Amino acid sequence: MCGRYTLTTDSEVLMARFGLTGADFVVKPRYNIAPTQNVAVIYDESPRTLSAARWGLIPSWAKDPRIGSRMINARAETLTEKPAFRTLLRRRRCLVLADGFYEWRKNADGSKTPMRVTLTSGEPFALAGLWDIWKTPEGEGLRTCTIITTTPNDLIASLHDRMAVILPPEHEQDWLSHDNDDSAFLTSLLRPFPAERMKAYAVSSRVNNVKNDDPSLIEPVAM
Repeated sequence: MCGRYTLTTDSEVLMARFGLTGADFVVKPRYNIAPTQNVAVIYDESPRTLSAARWGLIPSWAKDPRIGSRMINARAETLTEKPAFRTLLRRRRCLVLADGFYEWRKNADGSKTPMRVTLTSGEPFALAGLWDIWKTPEGEGLRTCTIITTTPNDLIASLHDRMAVILPPEHEQDWLSHDNDDSAFLTSLLRPFPAERMKAYAVSSRVNNVKNDDPSLIEPVAM
């Protein structure tokens, strides 16, 4: 699963990397992004804009918004089976921007070591996401999102039995485009990212507390 991640990349770098021409969401370095927070996303819109959604999907038909805390991830293998995701897969897809994510490695003594996973290049990347709009009691539209997970590659398998779907740059537009509504094609994009293009390293246990959000969280520590 993906329950905590980072986006520390400078906003100008993000704009250039993802071909963005505007922004309606102010991005500042984030070292411990957690569910229910607003996160940086890209929708299929013109001009392409850096936007936001709250992490934790609240389907448009939901009666209780607390469901969002349980829908931070969606399994790629069952997207076409789940009512909450089936229509969104065809019509409401997004890119969730990140440059690293955390997993907790289980140790022989029962303890857990937080590990930060990044691309070996250090570049930001796009996670495959779905989004929806839920109306608040005040009648305002609230955009929320979920991050899709798949089976792990060899690197992540030593840490967890799931991993977030990182889309290769050449498939980012395929995922976003409204012209694509073939569920079989879309799910074919949701594959484990190559392990040889990723790395993992141990970080401070301070990341366990969502209140901590500073550069020291991504500094390597001795294992």
